[in-house]
Amino acid sequence: MEESQEIRVAEPGRSAQPPPRAAPEPAPLPGGEVPGFTAAPPAAPEEIHPLKEQPANGSGEGHAKHRKAFPVIGIDYTHVRIPFEISLWILLACLMKLGFHVIPSVSSIVPESCLLIVVGLLVGGLIKGVGEKPPILKSDIFFLFLLPPIILDAGYFLPLRPFTENLGTILIFAVVGTLWNAFFLGGLMYAVCQLGGPGLNHIGLLANLLFGSIISAVDPVAVLAVFEEIHINELLHILVFGESLLNDAVTVVLYHLFEEFASFEQVTILDIILGFLSFFVVSLGGVLVGVIYGVIAAFTSRFTSHIRVIEPLFVFLYSYMAYLSAELFHLSGIMALIAAGVVMRPYVEANISHKSHTTIKYFLKMWSSVSETLIFIFLGVSTVAGHHYWNWTFVISTLFFCLIARVLGVLVLTWFINKFRIVKLTPKDQFIIAYGGLRGAIAFSLGYLLDYKHFGMRDMFLTAIITVIFFTVFVQGMTIRPLVDLLAVKKKQETKRSINEEIHTQFLDHLLTGIEDICGHYGHHHWKDKLNRFNKKYVKKCLIAGERSKEPQLIAFYHKMEMKQAIELVESGGIGKIPSAVSTVSIQNINPQTLPLERVLPALSKDKEEEIRKILRTNLQKTRQRLRSYNRHTLVADPYEEAWNQMLLRRQKARQLEQKMNNYLTVPAHKVDSPTMSRARIGSDPLAYEPKEDSENLPIITIDPASPQSPESVDLMSEEPKGCGGLPPSPEEDEEGLVMRVKEPSSPGTDDVFTPGTSDSPSNQRMLRCLSDPGPRPEPEEGEPFIPKGQ
Repeated sequence: MEESQEIRVAEPGRSAQPPPRAAPEPAPLPGGEVPGFTAAPPAAPEEIHPLKEQPANGSGEGHAKHRKAFPVIGIDYTHVRIPFEISLWILLACLMKLGFHVIPSVSSIVPESCLLIVVGLLVGGLIKGVGEKPPILKSDIFFLFLLPPIILDAGYFLPLRPFTENLGTILIFAVVGTLWNAFFLGGLMYAVCQLGGPGLNHIGLLANLLFGSIISAVDPVAVLAVFEEIHINELLHILVFGESLLNDAVTVVLYHLFEEFASFEQVTILDIILGFLSFFVVSLGGVLVGVIYGVIAAFTSRFTSHIRVIEPLFVFLYSYMAYLSAELFHLSGIMALIAAGVVMRPYVEANISHKSHTTIKYFLKMWSSVSETLIFIFLGVSTVAGHHYWNWTFVISTLFFCLIARVLGVLVLTWFINKFRIVKLTPKDQFIIAYGGLRGAIAFSLGYLLDYKHFGMRDMFLTAIITVIFFTVFVQGMTIRPLVDLLAVKKKQETKRSINEEIHTQFLDHLLTGIEDICGHYGHHHWKDKLNRFNKKYVKKCLIAGERSKEPQLIAFYHKMEMKQAIELVESGGIGKIPSAVSTVSIQNINPQTLPLERVLPALSKDKEEEIRKILRTNLQKTRQRLRSYNRHTLVADPYEEAWNQMLLRRQKARQLEQKMNNYLTVPAHKVDSPTMSRARIGSDPLAYEPKEDSENLPIITIDPASPQSPESVDLMSEEPKGCGGLPPSPEEDEEGLVMRVKEPSSPGTDDVFTPGTSDSPSNQRMLRCLSDPGPRPEPEEGEPFIPKGQ
């Protein structure tokens, strides 16, 4: 009876046809199966011909059934339940964020993350109060949908220069610091469990180490939420935030390692070695996946010049595919996202339009902001909805040892790092780094993923994790701003980059690279310069379309600044203040000039070319093709250096002597007096102006004015009084007095310094010293005549 009814209900349109002779098969139920029978195959489409007349909607027995009225309006909440509730949660998050920024008195005291957690607690309590079960932040939703936008926004707009300059410090804090926190906290918590009584002594070492690896990692979401509000300086921000990004690889490796070890009966040395190697596989594998997807995204953006609308979509899709591909192989998805964003950004921005760049920027900011808000709200809701097991000893010990491990790790690692850093980390910086180690939703989601089968103490772990999260977010997050003001920690200065700053930055980079090359030291700037050359020579030509691949960095930066200033000018309403005279560079950018034709050089014959090369080889100095590094132990002495020094010294002495002789032989001209003054002076002292009796014996200097030699050729050093050269004076010389002789021209090919002359004899040198030092000359007293009176 039931079967016949099912047949009639399932095939109402065939009631007028005679039943088939075969035994009737039961029709499938709405679920698709019939109890006790296999499901029949669906009817072939040939059974219903499109041109065949079909019977009416009702069967023969359906005419007696009462027909329902057409529904004007209906309610089907189950059909739209999931997207409707998701939209409500996002709307609640946006309204809370709006209200937080509308009320400035609240935002100046309480961080946004704290307020959102409080909202989540209130909403969760309200849902539980009406008898419904509040939703819990599931790990899959967190890791696959809420976390990627935040990490992509941080990686795409990562300040690359401070990050690379402090990469060593960041890696030490992220790797060594996280390992220290995990093992220190896990070991101490194992000791607490062994001493804590019967409720804790069943928790083994592996479970405590797993708990330590979950709670030891600094959370990037919490760090971003707090540090962006206090506007800390760029160095501290990149150190703490970079640590929170790169410690994901350590957290993932330790989490999966201890989770697998917990299911083993015995852990061998081989397992430990493989677990150590898995760290490099997870971290480097995540970076490699991100680099591959970043290069593919950059190459794809090269061909989107005709379809600008889908340019932002490629950036989002390739980044998300990088994250999912890394998670597929249990690699670090966070490092894959960071690598993809860093690699693709310079090439994508060179290819896409300005509108697409603006779309990417604002969509990423919006998406990450909404995800961050939802994460903190659901932390509060999950706290109300989850199962908790409170153990005072375990929870308080976890909180205390977390703070102790963070402080000790920062102090020890900073002491080691400062030995190699040029800019040292001060005690204030160390305090902010230790105090800024916030925990967040990543620790909660990893704790939520634990299996009850292997970890029966999961509820107690979640309770301790939530307590640590609330303490770091509320207590440390609310007090870090007044502590920064109290300690007078340097804050971030909002200054716009200028073209002058960019020029000097590149100049210093080239200068430091040159210094490293001279010293033979392959440091940070050397490898950076090598990478830039490789990027300019090969990578840009493949990933950037058009002439922008050959554009210098300064010109690209200038175009970027010019576009930014134009947009700000239009938004501020100052378009009418633009000067009518446009800059020459702007005109060249708007109307690029055609390149001049290359000048055709005249062809030279081979004989002429060989002759020119021979002249150049013989007359030009041969430069070294490769500069050798400076080493004070391998310096070669120049054999001509000492001779050149002696020649320069002798020339310098000759010039000084010439200057002294000029001063000695030059008599200052007597000031011409007026006739009245001359008569008065002669009348007052007639003896002073009378000619002396021995004036005829004074030496006379004679110079031949008809000599073809120039005055510079007169040798002042060859002047000798009679009888001083070792020979008796001749009568002619006695009559001529002191004679200034013309210097003999030197023969070609001889040096006037190294070739000994007549003036190099000892007697001539003594005479020169005698003439060059006239001795002390008393200053004439006031009123004394210039020419002394005769005795």
